[in-house]
Order: sequence, then structure tokens, then C-alpha cells
Amino acid sequence: MTRSEAGRAQVLVVEDDKGIQELLRFTLVCGGCQPLCVETAEQAETALGGTLPDLALIDWMLPGKSGLALTRKLRGERRTRRLPIIILTARGEEADRVAGLEGGADDYIVKPFSPKELMARVQSVLRRCAPQFAAGTLTVGPLALDTVAHEVRVAGQRINLTPTEFRLLRFLMANPGRVYSRQQLLDNVWGDHVYIEDRTVDIHVRRLRVALGPAAEHVVETVRGAGYKLCAQPGTPPSEA
Repeated sequence: MTRSEAGRAQVLVVEDDKGIQELLRFTLVCGGCQPLCVETAEQAETALGGTLPDLALIDWMLPGKSGLALTRKLRGERRTRRLPIIILTARGEEADRVAGLEGGADDYIVKPFSPKELMARVQSVLRRCAPQFAAGTLTVGPLALDTVAHEVRVAGQRINLTPTEFRLLRFLMANPGRVYSRQQLLDNVWGDHVYIEDRTVDIHVRRLRVALGPAAEHVVETVRGAGYKLCAQPGTPPSEA
């Protein structure tokens, strides 16, 4: 799995029923997500060996290892413990819902479900766990980023960004004030299995500042020895990366 050039949230779907899998795939695509579908826990583990998705939809009743067992394993591993997970199941009893949530799921959807409910729950989890992929408009200082129309405006004026610049700005705007190291930005914007030098981040930050222009170039601040952050009310101009 690779980072989408369109900046869409990537969703790993683990579902062995072909009909339900196709429904999930179609719904996610229509909802602006990028699905990757597999049928077993073992296939899911192989897929997760590449770049991590932004969210996983996991059916409880899978052939071989169950979806609940897979969820517990993912929560026990350092690399995947923060991966947002929604469990899908036909088991709607309270005890089952509790078991799913205590097993590490962020949410729990009982079959049958409507496409509208599915996307509402996916967006809800993304808002909590991966806000840079939640649909809507992000506004910080003079910047406004429309995740649906894929547009960025500075003080009301539309500007043009490359796909990478858009993803970088989107991530920083979803987490204003928080400092991210170059490696963290590489993992979250480019993908944790993309092998490029961390100085690449510096190049894209410089290009982003140029694209934002005088009204907003200082919003992306350099924190010496730490990385970068987005600040709505910058003080002195950031130093060169």
C-alpha cells in the first residue's frame, strides 16, 4: 500500500464474504477513501507489513484467526498499536460489543448496516484518530483547506499546491501547534515504508512556504533541533530548514 497522491484515507478491509467486501469497497470509494481488501487475518498481516493504512475495518468471524484475535495482536505490537480499528460483526449482544471494544477496537458495527452508517462511523473514527483525513474544511489563521474540493486558500485567495505539498499542509493543519520531527512527517505524509532521506522534508517545507506566499509562509515554523509545526499566530520568521 502506498500513500495516495490525492491524500485519501487508506482503509484496510478484512472481510471474507465477497458480497460484503464489495459493498465495503464501493462505499469507501464513494466516500473518498482508498480501500485495500483482503480475506483473512494472515493476508491482513502481510498487507500491514507494507505502509500502514489510516484505518482498518476487520470482520470478527474470519476463517482461521478471528478478527478479534487479529485486533488484539495489532494492539500488542508497537508499530500497529495506534492503528484505528473498526470491527464488523453479526454479533450484536452487549457482551459481544464490550468484548470487541475491550479487545482494542475503536468502534463496532453490527451487520446488516447501511452505507451511510458505515461512512459516518469511519469519519467519526478518523476525526478522533487521524483528523487529517476527516472530510470537511480545516482553518488555521489565514489558511483554509477544503479536504473535499482539494483546495487551499490563503486569506480567501486560492493557491496551487503539488499533491505532496497538499498532504503535508493537511497533516500539519490537522495537528496545529504540535511539533513533528522529519521522520514523523515522513511516516505520516509519505508513508512509513517509503525509503527517502529525511532532508526531503526540508525541501518540501521550503516549497510549501513559497507556495503559501507572504501572507502565510511563516505559519509553518521550524523548531530548532526538533522539526516543524504549524502555528496560527507565528512570531519571528522561521529559520531556513
